[in-house]
Amino acid sequence: MSTTAPAAAGDDTTLTHRQIIAILTGLMMAMFLAALDQTIVSTAMRTIADDLGGFDLQAWATTAFLITSTISTPLYGKLSDIYGRKPFILFSIGIFIVGSVLCGVAQSIYQLAAFRAVQGIGAGGLFSLAFAIIGDVVPPRERAKYQGYFLAVFGTSSVLGPVLGGFFAGSSDILGITGWRWIFYINVPIAFAAFLVVLRVLHIPHRRQDHRIDWPGALALIVCLVPLLTVAEQGREWGWGSGRSLLCYGIGAVGLVLFLVAETAYKEEALLPLRLFRGRTFSVASISSFVLGMAMFGGLLTLPLYLQIVKGATPTEAGLLLLPLVMGIMTGSIVSGQVIARTGRYRIFPIVGSVLMLAALLLFSRIGADTPLWRTMLIMALMGLGLGGNMQPVITAVQNAANPREIGVATSTVTFFRSMGGTLGAAVFLSVLFSILPDKIKSAYSAAGHTPEFNAAVRAHPQDLQKVQQSAGSGGGGLSDTSFLETLDKALAHPFKVGFADSMSLVFMVAAGIMVVGFIVILFLPEIALRSMSAAQARAAEDAAASSAASATASPASAPASPNGGPSSGGATGSYAAPAGAGSASPNGGDAAGGAHASSEVAAPGNGHTPSHALRPGVHEADGEATASDAPPRHAR
Repeated sequence: MSTTAPAAAGDDTTLTHRQIIAILTGLMMAMFLAALDQTIVSTAMRTIADDLGGFDLQAWATTAFLITSTISTPLYGKLSDIYGRKPFILFSIGIFIVGSVLCGVAQSIYQLAAFRAVQGIGAGGLFSLAFAIIGDVVPPRERAKYQGYFLAVFGTSSVLGPVLGGFFAGSSDILGITGWRWIFYINVPIAFAAFLVVLRVLHIPHRRQDHRIDWPGALALIVCLVPLLTVAEQGREWGWGSGRSLLCYGIGAVGLVLFLVAETAYKEEALLPLRLFRGRTFSVASISSFVLGMAMFGGLLTLPLYLQIVKGATPTEAGLLLLPLVMGIMTGSIVSGQVIARTGRYRIFPIVGSVLMLAALLLFSRIGADTPLWRTMLIMALMGLGLGGNMQPVITAVQNAANPREIGVATSTVTFFRSMGGTLGAAVFLSVLFSILPDKIKSAYSAAGHTPEFNAAVRAHPQDLQKVQQSAGSGGGGLSDTSFLETLDKALAHPFKVGFADSMSLVFMVAAGIMVVGFIVILFLPEIALRSMSAAQARAAEDAAASSAASATASPASAPASPNGGPSSGGATGSYAAPAGAGSASPNGGDAAGGAHASSEVAAPGNGHTPSHALRPGVHEADGEATASDAPPRHAR
């Protein structure tokens, strides 16, 4: 749905709090589906694979979803910038519904993998488009408050996913349908409701831009990412230096070269304009998101394993035990959003968040088999606070620095880099964990062999020791089924848990080392004053300025002169005009014509921040035409 913004754009682009909440409701429902799907399916995948007779092929169902969701993310961002958000968010919800229904009727693991790929196409747009739409309707200064709701949804789904997954997987049938199939069917009513809400309330004026579609770049991106994501998921089983892995590396490298060639050739019409990386905010945010994804997803991937294997929790219990992490994320995001809205300062939060994450990872590396659970949960809360203070302000910074017409591609690119970092982190950390696990377990049993309790247990249960030795000698493969630990004598099971905890400690140390890099990178994030216009208002203002400039050119005699000799309306395309109700110079403060704050805001005390723009009027950092300063920037007058 593409419409042309009217000249008096403020009436259509300025939304009330109630209207924003209505839009948020639909977006949060859609985002909840994508976040929930990742955790609910992983919890039940073993049951699903057993029922479909494909236990050894179950990883492909996850890989297929990962590939399509990752690849489609930047495509949604670029296409929605050109044609508008609404048709693509509706398409992503609709295809997610279709994929969910198909997964529910799958009769083989191959069908499930194919249908999960369909589902992934929809999921790729749910995250990135939700954040981009908020960028369209909410000014950057207020945006962090609303985007905190999204992180709360993400955290809630992280807890509910394992609980629901365990419930459905543990039910033989519900209403005559196999229990695990409800994992997919439950998506349908929620997604349908989200579809109706978005269809009804999301009305963002959009003027379609005539651009070529960068299909060569999209195809090259597929050639690059498919083999790399495949080897990231399958490399541990294949062997990182195996022939199949090397072939994937080679194809991925060729795809990357072709992608760079295509983006260079298409310039402004590229799927990912390379010009964006000239802006310091965008470059720093992309790199830090990649590093954060590695440290976050890679490091936290071992926590549920620790809770289940070492502490003996069920998958459902492990999900509930992660509640401090979720509460930390929610608290960090809400607090940072409120402070950003009041002060206009965002740079401090990802810096402090990175420090908290680094501290949490180092503390996680000190956790042992006998560490009290309450200590682990306190560290989870600390990690959550770091994540909540890091993730959201970075997206706010990117959207604030980006050209309002490129909010979609800027947001989706940061999301894309975070996803790629998480995928690589998971592959690296799981590989490290399982490669050192056998030796750690053997060392733990050797140390335990000198204790009388262990020796007494061995004499009483010699067959149990044989089970442990088989598991420890399988290269970590014994973790495919650790239920035997529940039947072992405590003295015999304890060394196994010690070995796992020691292996996990090394994983967290590696994650902490990566987080140090992330901390150094985020220090280069500039502080640019947050705009008081939403992206939709800014686009409407630019359209109005362009229309006024065209009229002035057609009738030069009727155009009043401004002090600088140009038309008083702003003159050039790319400058912010001040549409009615959308950033006019008013007592409540807003972006005045040309992107500078109104003089009343400059003089008014108590606004809580230094009202300023580091950029020239109408110039965006991501355009590569201006740079920001770490110091409080000055007004462009």
